Amino acid sequence: MKIKLAGISAAIALAIAVPAQAETRVTFKSAKTTSSYYQMAVQIAEAIKKGSNGEIIVTVEESQGSVQNVKESAKRKGNYVFTTPPVLVRLAQTGKAMFKDKGDPKYNEIRALFPIPSLTMHFVVRSDSGITKFADLEGKTILIGKGSFGAREGAKYLKLFGLEGKVTLANVELNAAVAALKNKQIDGFVTAGSFPAPNVIEAAASTGVNVLSLDEDQITKTKRTRLVIPAGTYAGVDKDIVTTSLPVIAHTTTAMDEATAYALTKTYWTQKTDLGKSAAWWDGVSTDMLVNVYGKLHAGAVKYYEEAGVKIPDGLK
Repeated sequence: MKIKLAGISAAIALAIAVPAQAETRVTFKSAKTTSSYYQMAVQIAEAIKKGSNGEIIVTVEESQGSVQNVKESAKRKGNYVFTTPPVLVRLAQTGKAMFKDKGDPKYNEIRALFPIPSLTMHFVVRSDSGITKFADLEGKTILIGKGSFGAREGAKYLKLFGLEGKVTLANVELNAAVAALKNKQIDGFVTAGSFPAPNVIEAAASTGVNVLSLDEDQITKTKRTRLVIPAGTYAGVDKDIVTTSLPVIAHTTTAMDEATAYALTKTYWTQKTDLGKSAAWWDGVSTDMLVNVYGKLHAGAVKYYEEAGVKIPDGLK
C-alpha cells in the first residue's frame, strides 16, 4: 500500500511540475460570411486543427473586406492572420490610394505566409450565342452585376477593349445570372471568384457555355496577373482558358513568432491535398504563386519553404 501511495504521489507531483502543452491560438481575419473567402478561411481553420493534432486553434473572424484586414494589422498583436491581395500591402506600405495620409510604420511589419485561391475573372457566354471572342460581345446583353470586384473589373475590361456603350448591361443581380442565361434573357455574364466557380459550373451543366480567353495584349492592358484555367475544368469547355486574376495571400506580422509561422505554413501545405478533396478551388494553388507576394515572407515561412526545397523568389526573404 505504501509503495502504491508513493507511486501515486510521484505521478501527481510530475503532473503538477509538467503542465499540459498549451494550445496556440490564431485569429484569422477573412471576409464577409457570405463570401467564398470566408468559407476558405473556415476550411483552413479545420485543416490546421487537424494537421496540428489540435495544437493550433484558428478562430475565423468576419471582415468587411481586405482593406479593413490590412488596417487592423497595424493594431493587432500576436497571432493575427489575414487575407488580402498583395497590391493592398504595397499601397499600405507606400501610403497610396485608400492609405494616403493614413500611413503607419507598422504596415512595414506585414509578412506573407502562403497563397490561397485567386480571384479569377470569368467571361461566360452561352455556347449557342456565337460569341467566341471579346469583339463578338458588341450588340449583346451581358450581366456584370453591381458593386463587386467582378463588376468593377468587367466594366473596366469592356472600356479597355473598346466595348463601352456597345454592350447592353443587364439590370439583373448576379445571383440570377444562371437562370437568366438559361432563359436567354442574357447572352453572358461576368463573375470573379476562385475557380472552379460554382455559378460557372452550374451554367455549364444546365445551359452549355463558352468561357472567353484574353489575348496577351488584352492581359497587358488590364495590368492584372495572367492565369490559365485548365481545359475540362468546366463541362463542355475543352480548351485552356487564358484569363486574369487578382492573387490573394495569407499574411501575418512580425508579432507572430517564427515557430508559429513555421507550423502554420507547414501544416497548410501538408493539408492542401485534403483541402482539394473537399473543395476543388484548392487544386489551383501551388508554391509557384509565391511570385505574387509583395514585400517579405515571414521568417518562419521561409524556414519551411527552404526545408521543403521550394524556390523562393528573390527579395522575399
